[in-house]
Amino acid sequence: MSTQDSRMSITGKGAQTADGPGPDVMAASTLDGNSVLSTDGDDVGTIKQIMLDVTSGRVAYAVLSSGGFLGIGDKLLAIPWGALTLDTDNKCFRLAATSDQIRNAPGFDKDSWPAMADMTWARNVHQYYGRTPYWENTDVGDVTTAATHRDVL
Repeated sequence: MSTQDSRMSITGKGAQTADGPGPDVMAASTLDGNSVLSTDGDDVGTIKQIMLDVTSGRVAYAVLSSGGFLGIGDKLLAIPWGALTLDTDNKCFRLAATSDQIRNAPGFDKDSWPAMADMTWARNVHQYYGRTPYWENTDVGDVTTAATHRDVL
């Protein structure tokens, strides 16, 4: 199995027919505003930010704006990057969670962001979505990045 085959891919249907540089290499800004669909097929919000772990060079989270209307009364959620699949045909993300799980997910206010490098907070978020924390997942990229992230935090 090649290195590329063993790495996790978030690109789903349509990845092989995409024009341009993506979907395997994309500007993070092109993902802002993309809709996110739950496993029930409901639109549960839009991507507002892509959060990078600068130390390891990995995408850590997508920040989802859910609920509310025109940004008023919305809740922000940190979604582990591995819980999302990019649907290039429909230009949206699919989230491995039900609408009820999203509604009840731990979130935060746009004026009070959590310390995303806090290991307890990060583990709780990954656990809620049933994901292995990205810094422990050595299937993606360089194996040494897992130790680097833990050592820095």
